[in-house]
Amino acid sequence: MDNIAQLLGNELQTLHMSPQSQYLLERREASTYCDRLTEDELWYSRSIEQLEQIGITNVGRVYHNLPVPELVEHALARGEGILTDSGALAVETGKYTGRSPKDKFLVDEPSSRDDIDWNKDNVPISEQKFEQLYQRVLSYVQGRDLYVFDGYVGADPKYRCGVRVITELAFQNLFAHQLFLRPTTAELSEHKVDFTVIAVPGLHGDPKTNGINSETFIVLHLAKKLVLIGGTRYAGEIKKSIFTLMNYFMTKQNVLPMHCAANIDKHGHTALFFGLSGTGKTTLSADPERSLIGDDEHGWSDEGIFNFEGGCYAKTIRLSAENEPQIWSALRFGALLENVVVDPETRMPNYDDDRLTENTRAAYPLRYIPNCALSGIGTHPKTIILLTADAFGVLPPIAKLTREQAMYHFLSGYTSKLAGTERGITAPQVTFSACFGQVFFPLPPTLYAEMLGERLQQHPETSVYLVNTGWSGGPYGVGHRISLKHTRAMVSAALDGKLDKVNFKPHPIFKVLLPEKVPGVPSKILDPQNTWDDPEAYTQQAEELARRFVENFKQFADARKEIVEAGPNNS
Repeated sequence: MDNIAQLLGNELQTLHMSPQSQYLLERREASTYCDRLTEDELWYSRSIEQLEQIGITNVGRVYHNLPVPELVEHALARGEGILTDSGALAVETGKYTGRSPKDKFLVDEPSSRDDIDWNKDNVPISEQKFEQLYQRVLSYVQGRDLYVFDGYVGADPKYRCGVRVITELAFQNLFAHQLFLRPTTAELSEHKVDFTVIAVPGLHGDPKTNGINSETFIVLHLAKKLVLIGGTRYAGEIKKSIFTLMNYFMTKQNVLPMHCAANIDKHGHTALFFGLSGTGKTTLSADPERSLIGDDEHGWSDEGIFNFEGGCYAKTIRLSAENEPQIWSALRFGALLENVVVDPETRMPNYDDDRLTENTRAAYPLRYIPNCALSGIGTHPKTIILLTADAFGVLPPIAKLTREQAMYHFLSGYTSKLAGTERGITAPQVTFSACFGQVFFPLPPTLYAEMLGERLQQHPETSVYLVNTGWSGGPYGVGHRISLKHTRAMVSAALDGKLDKVNFKPHPIFKVLLPEKVPGVPSKILDPQNTWDDPEAYTQQAEELARRFVENFKQFADARKEIVEAGPNNS
């Protein structure tokens, strides 16, 4: 705990930094960069040597850790994007506007083979096919200019890993610069590479010869700690590949890796927000009354919570200054917009326009959020929120969970995939994704669930809630999306301890505990059956979802009996 307390420092106080101050900070970075030309020449020489060590030779110019202004200038000069009226860089990623999960592979190699949970998400590729692809990548980059970012993942120095991202596009290196943890000048001179990502969107794979499914490939070699990405400009593949590596290696250090957002209040109370893309992690964790630790990826060690990253990657579809003021204000110079439609004359982004994709995105550094926790560190969580977007419209908008129920719903990871998050998804689809992000977890889900259960047992003061940000009053197409205003009120009540003295009753089918009242929320909506015109139709729909829960859970044959029994009734 001493390590956590020291790193927290004074960050429980709300931080405010004006846009002018942010701009000056970026300029100081650029100025510092220009003042150290001699050091930069040394870094350049060292960077070339390190690239040669992994087989990258005969390349053009290597741009090593350029500051934000120069990366933006390069992207504009190369025609990769345009500036918006707020100063953000807007790019389009073409055919791939979301992750391509069917094109991700893990190399089947001896050191990790027996650890991996081989399934439809963790698909093996042989070492021979990996080497073929690697040689194609090495040939492709010859004669080309490359951008190199050296930084870190893991805000707690005890667990941090050095990351190197090598890209052929300037905007993808800007993405890495804003999403990962930036090194200081001293750290950069001694930077050690643990994970390497090579992203070359211009290189298309060959399914016939490379053992892949399409022209796109995302291949992770755990023994080499190396990721190859080709055929896609979507920057999210870089972020999630590093996350997958952390989800493997952190468990070796008894750290629970989590697909969640985290924030902390002025009293030092940390909250976690689990959920798949589009369920509200970023929106709900960006709370003006709390300091944001991070919006997506964290570790839970024996000492507390720490962010893996140094930036945020928020969905922006239908973004508004009224509903998401912190995210709105962060979309300025240095931020990267992906597939957001921009008026060619006014350069104003239209966040309501989904003609390119529903999965419009923004990447920006954590410090662009006014009251962020720059240390990326938090205490053991006081509250955990499991977010789901229920397309059936039968789950309550908020419910308290026992420890076993928390493990059950963590393992189930129920939600609806929302349009645009992945290729081919155009309407909400019911899905179960273990640990609220199974595609990113290479080990068996029960391993992560047991790690969560151990921590909940060690910290009985931690409350866990299931929050439905999906539909009410009927299924998708009939009912309506639960009001963000009401969701915020319910989450705030849980975080502030206002539900500690409220009476709860078990749901007759799902067994989760429904609060009898929540400040600022109509009592009628707390029991989802009350929002349906036909109670019998609600029961039938709820029983159908319960059946799917039970059917899905059969895959976890090694789950303990008390966890299985914490699931819904299925008569």
